[in-house]
Amino acid sequence: MSTTQNLTPETSPDNAPPPDAASPQPGTSFRLAALKVDPVLIASVILLFGLAVVDLGQIPDSLVFMAGSLSWIAPFFFLSIGVAAYAKATGAEHLIAKVFSGNPIRMVIVAALFGALSPFCSCGVIPIIAGLLSAGVPLAPVMAFWLASPLMDPEMFVISAAALGLHFTLAKTGFAILIGLIGGLSTLAMLRMGKFNDALLNIKIVSSCCSAKKSEPEVNWKYWQDTDRRKDFAASFYANGLFLGKWLTFAFFIESLMVAYIPASFISTWLGQDTWWTLPSAVLIGIPTYLNGFAAVPLMAELINMGMMPGAAMSFMIAGGVTSIPAAIAVFALVRRTIFAWYILLALIGALLSGGLYQMIII
Repeated sequence: MSTTQNLTPETSPDNAPPPDAASPQPGTSFRLAALKVDPVLIASVILLFGLAVVDLGQIPDSLVFMAGSLSWIAPFFFLSIGVAAYAKATGAEHLIAKVFSGNPIRMVIVAALFGALSPFCSCGVIPIIAGLLSAGVPLAPVMAFWLASPLMDPEMFVISAAALGLHFTLAKTGFAILIGLIGGLSTLAMLRMGKFNDALLNIKIVSSCCSAKKSEPEVNWKYWQDTDRRKDFAASFYANGLFLGKWLTFAFFIESLMVAYIPASFISTWLGQDTWWTLPSAVLIGIPTYLNGFAAVPLMAELINMGMMPGAAMSFMIAGGVTSIPAAIAVFALVRRTIFAWYILLALIGALLSGGLYQMIII
């Protein structure tokens, strides 16, 4: 988001901000800059070093595998980042403020649809949610949007369709909308019972891209006619390309190691059996191990090829997507702890439900 936002939580004992939210003290800027190193780069270097020590001969094989996978995904890669850059340059992302108005049930429905289809990552949603809650938008449609948004966006749809197939991708999109609806409507019911009052923590919103007091930029679908919008397109294309490219490269490298070292029988034994514990296991595994939505796509594709039950893959991606570190931290930093727990519960129920329904559909 282009608008700068300042979130300043009050520091009462019961409402202490998370450590990451604390303002840096004088003299710490150098240390913070030194620590600001790309985690993907660090992980890649560590993996390469470890692989060189353990099995030096695997490195050329992994690089060849990675290059082949990247060349195959390239057309979908450029299409996906082009869609995201177009949304940024045209100003379409600012249409979100118009979604949250009207009848509460209609708001929940529209918010779930918009969340699953909007081009916002987990981090990009943070200022939007803060602005909506501070402006007095009901929690129910905000929850619907918040649950659905990390699960699918145009970039994710294109990459997922290429790696996992259109059937899986359409199903995941449908489940993202369904989870948003369930979360929003159940939250609306809780609100009507007098629960979840004062959702937002004591956070002072200095400026917000979604504040009702701020005039929204005009949407211009022909962005190429404006110099500044062309620059926005180029900047967004580069930033998204770099972000998505590094994660996909890292994911394909991990996939090459999975192919080399993980027996297919192991996956089929633990996550390929249609037993009662398969889906819960996938959910529990997905919560701590889900690195990034884009990185998860090729990894899940390979695990399915190795015998993982498709329903378990769906549960893994749903649970991991909603509870990923950026999404979870956003919720934890902005809302009260009871609502954070409610958010996690809805994510777990949605993941189990999605995996079970998908497994029933494909049988």
